[in-house]
Order: sequence, then structure tokens, then C-alpha cells
Amino acid sequence: MAVPKVLLVEDDAPVRAFIQATLEQEGFQVETFESAEALTAFAGPDEPECFVFAYRLPGIDGLSLLQALRSLGVKAPAIILASNPGWEIRGRAAALGTALVAKPVIGDELVVAIRMSVSPATDRELKTCAAPLTHRLGQQENHTCVLQ
Repeated sequence: MAVPKVLLVEDDAPVRAFIQATLEQEGFQVETFESAEALTAFAGPDEPECFVFAYRLPGIDGLSLLQALRSLGVKAPAIILASNPGWEIRGRAAALGTALVAKPVIGDELVVAIRMSVSPATDRELKTCAAPLTHRLGQQENHTCVLQ
């Protein structure tokens, strides 16, 4: 299987570098951009397997960026990173069919969300993978998911 390509848009340079290093360590090919404008100026040869956008970006928010890409026919799944996402952000993300991962990213939540987005999985695998995304209490059993 080819290495999954992820396009990351995050305006905070240290956060962007950390996420890039984490994803590359997990086997993803990562292209990074500091703004929506930098992404739209990028003319890569292929659509990525997944986008990761910070919600708060200069000029345009991550969900509006995704909506603009969808209107151009881009179909790749996307994940939105947001600090303290309220119901409005959650509703917009749900309406666009995109995953939402809260910042700061804890453990392997982002990696699991990307793998769930780019890999076909059985219902059992999805339920196992969803556990760390939906249960953030310290008392919950820690689940690890690797989709192949």
C-alpha cells in the first residue's frame, strides 16, 4: 500500500512541526502549510488521502476552507483541529461530514482519526477505534487501534 499523504494546515509553527513529526513517525507523508492561502496556492499532482486543518486560521477558518474545497469537487476526508469546540463548530463539522479532534491532541487521537478516514474498516474495528475519541475520562480503558 502507498504511504498515505496528509496535507496539514496549521498557522502555529511549533504545533505544525509537532503534528508533522508525529504523523511522519506513524508512517504518513505530510505536506504542511501555514495558511489557507498557502494551501490554495499549492498545485500538487494528486489529491491527498486526508486533510488536517486547524479551525482557527488567519483569514478563513478551517471549516470554511473545507467547504470551499468541497465546492471545487475535492472529496478527500478532512479532520478539523479545534480548541474547546462549541456546538456551532461541532454542528458545522457534522454538516460537512468531517471529523473534529479537540486541541490539545491527546495521545494518538489524530492518528486514529486519520487512519479511520483513509482506511476501510469493519464495524468492530471502528467501534474499537472510536473508544479513545469518545471516552476522554481517566477511568476509561485505554484502547489502541491500528487499521491495516
